[in-house]
Amino acid sequence: MTTDTAVRAETPASTRIRVPWWTRGDLNAFFGLAFNILVNVLTLTGLLIFVVHLPSDRVLGTVLPALGIALIAGNAYYTLLARRLARREQRTDVTALPYGPSVPHMFIVTFVIMLPIYLKTGDPIRAWEAGLAWAFIIGVIVLIGAFVGPFIRRITPRAALLGTLAGISLTFISMRPAGQIWEAAWIGLPVLGIILVGFFTDLKLPGGIPIGLAALLVGTAIGWIGGYLSVPDVTAAAADVAVALPSLNVGLLVSGLSGMAPLLATAVPLGVYNFLEAMSNVESAAAAGDSYNLRSVLLADGTGAIIGSALGSPFPPAVYIGHPGWKEAGGRTSYSLASGAFIAVLCFAGLFGLLSTVLPLPAIVPILLYIGLLIGAQAFQSTPRLHAAAVVAAIIPNVASWGAGLIDNALSAAGTTAAQLGEAKLTDAGLVYHGLHVLGQGATLAGIVLGAIVTFILEKQLRRAVIAALVGAALSWVGLLHADQVGWMAAPGPALGYFLLAATLGAISLLPQRVAPSAADIPATDAVAAEA
Repeated sequence: MTTDTAVRAETPASTRIRVPWWTRGDLNAFFGLAFNILVNVLTLTGLLIFVVHLPSDRVLGTVLPALGIALIAGNAYYTLLARRLARREQRTDVTALPYGPSVPHMFIVTFVIMLPIYLKTGDPIRAWEAGLAWAFIIGVIVLIGAFVGPFIRRITPRAALLGTLAGISLTFISMRPAGQIWEAAWIGLPVLGIILVGFFTDLKLPGGIPIGLAALLVGTAIGWIGGYLSVPDVTAAAADVAVALPSLNVGLLVSGLSGMAPLLATAVPLGVYNFLEAMSNVESAAAAGDSYNLRSVLLADGTGAIIGSALGSPFPPAVYIGHPGWKEAGGRTSYSLASGAFIAVLCFAGLFGLLSTVLPLPAIVPILLYIGLLIGAQAFQSTPRLHAAAVVAAIIPNVASWGAGLIDNALSAAGTTAAQLGEAKLTDAGLVYHGLHVLGQGATLAGIVLGAIVTFILEKQLRRAVIAALVGAALSWVGLLHADQVGWMAAPGPALGYFLLAATLGAISLLPQRVAPSAADIPATDAVAAEA
């Protein structure tokens, strides 16, 4: 259980500390976060151009400048929040929350929203408009979540929140970069080694060279020497560089909102996912020592999504997973603002096409794997040992979602779907596709519910476990859990399962219980005999 605020005595003005605007650690974390965001922006650029087939001038001239504005405004806000927290708690080690385009949302809005519309209409602009409307709806839901999120955070066990965040981090954040590293392991592994040594140990590089910069330079040098990149590609990309500034695209947004009804089926549960992920990220920061006000975070994330959609970006920005990682790297209050401003300049200058030909991807993505390792470790390190099983339970739904997504993508590449192929053939191939698909729907919310149930069981608080199971039943019934879309009786099977689980736990709670005697109640002679 956690709270958003803490009561502290006022510090006399004469003894207040000065919070520095920049530290050496900020430089170290800047290179790490900047390359993290760089990877994400390169990814979303490729998704729009090569999957949705949105013209590159629209991507580089409208979408990326809109994202650039969001990065500056959002990270400036979180820098101010960090400095306010540092002054209030009289600490110089407060780390700002990182902010940028959400990795899971990139793939969701591309493959669930925009691609189906493009395939149906053949019009990438229509698909883009739908993406903008979806991002707007997400922002509204997150704003609503700002008023209920603090209450949910207070009643939810930390193991459920951090375990769910670990599940997202291990699957959607870590696995793709891990695969990209091993596609060119001769580039990626040396870079990963530098990052792990620099960020997980107290060993320093000569001259105080920032770890992120050293890793990128080494990986880029290996890539060029080994022929991974080519000069003609750089020359061709340089010809497309052009400066672009953000502009209002309300007309596109309004056009997308005119057909918003079909989008609600995915926007509502994913909006809930968005504020739950933000809630988990705030909990992760609190576990690392920095307790931010959840409502302030959700209001900023929701506003950023709405403004970004009006400017032309279908990718809602959000507080990033990874605050503990940047704190370990030495980041304090300004590293995120510097990272956001740096990426924004690249967005305005239209340099992302050029950068993709200059920097080898295997030299950039290891930073994401580092974040996955750190968040996964934190879920166990920041919760009681008793709750370890609850952490694992909270991880499992996102693993299921990731696995089912891989199957869907492989079938799509083969020109078919699970429905067309048939459940029997998938089962014959050893795949439990249907179960993975059901478990993975609403994975973030499912992880929190399962993690809470297991936590309460481990603590022998069976009545609370009953309540959590009934919440799971209700959410399944309306489609926020284990269903393809929101609706009445959306997932009756899982709803019944949670209800019967609640009934079972309720019955067990009514049975007479024998409480094992504590060590203090055992006579010394008996205790010695027991140890023997």
